[in-house]
Amino acid sequence: MSAIDGLLAANRRWAASRAGDAAPAAPALRVAVVACMDARLDVHAALGLRAGDAHVIRNAGGAVTDDVIRSLAISQRRLGTREVALIHHTDCGMMSITDEGLRAEIERETGIRPPWAVEAFDDLDADVRQSIARVLASPFIPHRDAVRGFVYDVHTGLLREVASERG
Repeated sequence: MSAIDGLLAANRRWAASRAGDAAPAAPALRVAVVACMDARLDVHAALGLRAGDAHVIRNAGGAVTDDVIRSLAISQRRLGTREVALIHHTDCGMMSITDEGLRAEIERETGIRPPWAVEAFDDLDADVRQSIARVLASPFIPHRDAVRGFVYDVHTGLLREVASERG
């Protein structure tokens, strides 16, 4: 059985146990979380979230890309979120690569240079501050009063807040 087949079997068991208790589409806590996709970060467990509490947007490095801005704009404009939590983490793989290095590697293997930015970084706190700044600078995000950034420690499970450039 493949890993995906195992996931489908787990889904059938889970779906049978929930008997129609679907949460509303609008997050109850009116918060959106942008986090790294790292498997060591269980966003729901780390933040004490239940299904329906928050929108959770994940990608490599927790980068605030155009697609993240798109998702946040929809989250706020159509689904009522008002706060944004940005979560990076210690020991992130994005700190061990470079944009140019990975793009060149992919181009050598495929013959096509990726059109997207890798968003690698070497300073964790600086990248959190950059993520905050990108959200704050976006004209598409109407609610920017409560945008905060954090670093999740993969060893302790604790969050540490990173002050933005604005204070």
